[in-house]
Amino acid sequence: MQSRIGEESRAKCCDLYDVVNANEFLENLHESSFFLNLSVAAGAAVISTPAFAGGHGRLATFTGASNHVTTGRVEIAKKNGEYVVNLLDDFTFDGAPDPKIAFGNNGYDKSTLMGKLQRNTGASSYTVPAGIIPDDYNEVWIWCEKYNVPLGVAKF
Repeated sequence: MQSRIGEESRAKCCDLYDVVNANEFLENLHESSFFLNLSVAAGAAVISTPAFAGGHGRLATFTGASNHVTTGRVEIAKKNGEYVVNLLDDFTFDGAPDPKIAFGNNGYDKSTLMGKLQRNTGASSYTVPAGIIPDDYNEVWIWCEKYNVPLGVAKF
């Protein structure tokens, strides 16, 4: 069988399925199920895709700052022609006074403030203010305005 996936994808397929010989694996897979073969090829392609959530937006993971515990994923996506920042359902924050959400580029940028953190756990969504281009930033911050300290950051 002539494989249609590239060497890089083939290597990732081997790593993913813990096999030594990708050609033999794919040949056996082809013989056992055409649909399974398609899913492996698609899976190998997804593995090599950069930080995108199923094509919806850029993804990053939070780490805490200033001795705060901030975890979970954040997504920057485009919805109905405008950008939104989505804290995903695995987001958690241990709490602080006056937490806000904003972008940063190697540091917090107050001019990109999107508002007060809506909740400390779970999913929430924030509209990016007009004129701000998310691609110009490499971070999303949870920031305490009252004490001017970082609470968490997700780096893209």
